[in-house]
Amino acid sequence: MNYLSVENVAKSFDERQLFEGLTFGLDQGQKAALVGVNGCGKSTLLKIIAGLETPDRGEVSFRKGIRVSILPQNPDFDDADNVVQAVFAEDIDELNVIRDYELALHQATVDPENAPDLTSLIDKMDQLSAWDYESQVKQLLGELGIHRLDQKMGELSGGQRKRVALARALIVNPDFLILDEPTNHLDLEVIEWLENYLATANMTLLMVTHDRYFLDRVTNEILEIDQGELFRYKGNYQNFLEKKAEREAQDAATVDKARNLLRKELDWMRRQPKARGTKAKYRVDAFYETKETASKNVNRQEMEVNLTGERQGKKILIMEQVSKRFDDLKILEHFNHTFQRKERVGIVGPNGVGKSTFLHILTGEISPDTGKREVGQTTKFGFYTQEEQQFDPNMRVLDVVQEVAEVIKLSDGSVITASQLLNQFLFPPKMQFNVVGKLSGGERRRLQLLRVLMENPNFLILDEPTNDLDLMTLNVLEEYLENFEGCLMIVSHDRYFMDRLTDHLFVFEGSGKVRDFPGNYTDLRASGLMPSAMQQKPETKPKEKEQSAQSTEAPKESKKKLSYNEQREFDGLEGEIAKLEERKTAIEQEMNQKTDFEELQQLAKDLDTVKATLEEKEMRWLELSERA
Repeated sequence: MNYLSVENVAKSFDERQLFEGLTFGLDQGQKAALVGVNGCGKSTLLKIIAGLETPDRGEVSFRKGIRVSILPQNPDFDDADNVVQAVFAEDIDELNVIRDYELALHQATVDPENAPDLTSLIDKMDQLSAWDYESQVKQLLGELGIHRLDQKMGELSGGQRKRVALARALIVNPDFLILDEPTNHLDLEVIEWLENYLATANMTLLMVTHDRYFLDRVTNEILEIDQGELFRYKGNYQNFLEKKAEREAQDAATVDKARNLLRKELDWMRRQPKARGTKAKYRVDAFYETKETASKNVNRQEMEVNLTGERQGKKILIMEQVSKRFDDLKILEHFNHTFQRKERVGIVGPNGVGKSTFLHILTGEISPDTGKREVGQTTKFGFYTQEEQQFDPNMRVLDVVQEVAEVIKLSDGSVITASQLLNQFLFPPKMQFNVVGKLSGGERRRLQLLRVLMENPNFLILDEPTNDLDLMTLNVLEEYLENFEGCLMIVSHDRYFMDRLTDHLFVFEGSGKVRDFPGNYTDLRASGLMPSAMQQKPETKPKEKEQSAQSTEAPKESKKKLSYNEQREFDGLEGEIAKLEERKTAIEQEMNQKTDFEELQQLAKDLDTVKATLEEKEMRWLELSERA
């Protein structure tokens, strides 16, 4: 059943054509990721689909009667609104009465003497059968760590605002969900919860994300915007990379063949008289088709990072008995560490424990209260901050780089101009003379990264470096960082990025305590030594005083029974298990017929995945059946 239709959509800004003639659709239950280089129009396309922006041409339509919800990349709120107003913004009868009920409950808690009468609200909840919905809402808010519903939006951090926006998008139980960089500014534990929620949710999904673990575990299809065209790939990210390489190789062969044919046909065109017969006309038409194919650009440029860091001496950075606090909040307490050459450290911990403050203490921008910080004479810091650097929007891209240097030394000892370096970072000459204000968010972040790296640091600090960078840029950056000769320190919610690049972790546990863990993020998860604030909380049934007061069932009995969500899950498990059994049998039959090694290898992987999922579903069915 088709849920979304996009037909011949085109969009350009000034002289820059983002895409032309995009046509695709999504069916019920499909979960797709939209990928492409920064500036190709991913966020713009999502806005067009969501009705927030108008295309130059083309149409977008959803199936009638379905509920569509969107999480924008940078959610916009009225700072004067409180959290409950922001979360319950949609005009839906059930949500309206739940909002009023929650506000009344809060008022009764803070000011009992002036508490409103709950009787009419309880009656409305009964009339709309909203109690189960209210239970789901409370559970959702709890999982997202949203507890203070009276807090003003203007008081919230970026991560808190993102969680409120996420709650607003999910709370309406959408049939079709649009997400633009959903993991940006979220804690790792919230990301993992969201990952599980979306992977099992009965909804259709279209999202832009740079988080490869998230993409692999949630989506079953990838849509790529490449040079204004859209290409579809079934399967995960690794399959996308393989199929994309095959497509590009095939495109290159087709174009090469067309160019060879064009040379012959061009000679024929030159020799023919102006007046031609019918047969000649067909050949002329074919000539122009061949010319169009031959003119395609198949030599796609990839970002290059050939910059080098300054030579690093024996003494890099020594921290001895360093302590820092702000009022009652302890950031560090007696922290000790001697940094070594080629050390790769990841920083993890819940929000609010002082990870960013720690980075500023390392660079000397914030002084410790006590303790000693010794920096080696040759140590040169490069700090890529989480906050976007505010370049003058009227400044040319080339001038931004030339502010630092007009000539840059590369790792092989050669030198290039600022313009040549920009070209390596995918800013072609035409774009170099554009003003910064015309760049996309991802392009501005790439420019910021270039500014940091061209200073040739040998102690590189990256605070959420994956935010707003496209997947292709991240792959190149990771390859550069793997060969980086200096010290590397990373704060990131991107688990793939952390796993690939870090050797040990500073685990911020709160109250100034920092533990040095040998291993990467996945190792930490497997060890069971995650900080308690970052561990997944078990599902808890919200208290429903008013509902339980009207119930005649004993509390003990109600605890044993399945919750509403668990009953729905249990009802659907038999069907899911049957489908998995069918899929398992189909793969086994296909393996018996195949002889190609690569195809058999892929089928074996698919079979392992199906078996693991089947076992998980069967265990869950057994668990729930004992209480059904």
